[in-house]
Amino acid sequence: MVGCEGLAGLLCKKSGGEEELGVFYPIRPECQENASRTRFRLRAGKTLSPRKWHAAFCEDGHLDIAKVLTRIQRGGIHPAIKGLVWEFLLGCYGPNSTFEERNQIRQRRREQYSIWKAECKNLVPVIGSGKFITTPIITDDGQPITDSSTNNDQGVHVNNAVSDKKAIQWMLLLHQIGLDVVRTDRTLVFYESETNQAKLWDVLAVYAWVDSDIGYVQGMNDICSPMVILLENEADAFWCFDRAMKRLRENFRCSASSIGVQAQLSTLSQVIKTVDPKLHKHLEELDGGEYLFAFRMLMVLFRREFTFVDALYLWEIDFS
Repeated sequence: MVGCEGLAGLLCKKSGGEEELGVFYPIRPECQENASRTRFRLRAGKTLSPRKWHAAFCEDGHLDIAKVLTRIQRGGIHPAIKGLVWEFLLGCYGPNSTFEERNQIRQRRREQYSIWKAECKNLVPVIGSGKFITTPIITDDGQPITDSSTNNDQGVHVNNAVSDKKAIQWMLLLHQIGLDVVRTDRTLVFYESETNQAKLWDVLAVYAWVDSDIGYVQGMNDICSPMVILLENEADAFWCFDRAMKRLRENFRCSASSIGVQAQLSTLSQVIKTVDPKLHKHLEELDGGEYLFAFRMLMVLFRREFTFVDALYLWEIDFS
């Protein structure tokens, strides 16, 4: 991420006629050699630039969304404004809202997030501390774990047994969220910072508290990470993630008899069977006719199959 004072220079920086994407999402030096090459490139006159984005608003704040979507579909979104644009693409704000209406909505949502986060912090004080946990803090029946190998040195103290079923269910998820956080986008410099990792953990933890029906499922960290990176304010990142999950939450609903993306896997099977019968037949011969190999691809929208930048571009096309 870059500060505003350096933004003007970055917008002008070119490499072979193309703006450097790496300066916005730098890769850790030790990971650069093995990092996949990003295919997406900013294209002058086609990519939605900061100038074109600001010009799409009328005086009171109404957005010409049709013009914006056309440019996104032609060339994606410039990194400097991705977070702002995503708030509209994901439905946080309607294009017919005014500047004043959006300010009011933003403030209400930030206040609501603070309330939920305070509820979580009251149960587990490490929430909001810039730290996070990776080992269990209670047993399945709500008894506190006091073993010295836990994260009590980070401020996690569960002194009494927990009886509330919702609280137990939520607290049992926290260490799994932490384990997934440390695996998330490990090649990016952004997550070298424990503070940024904790920000991702906080957002996922609060969401699991609010949406107790889904809670937390592995893979939600991949969906949430771009929001945390693109939006500096944690509450704004939470609400973007919340809107994304409204579209994707069924992907993460699994039972003993079905998996969340089963319908999508069936659709993929039918599409491939129609478009490329030979490939479909070959996959069936390899015992891949149910397309379970595509489970992860569909569940987290190809986040792990493409580079960070390419995945964002793919999502932008899908969202628009």
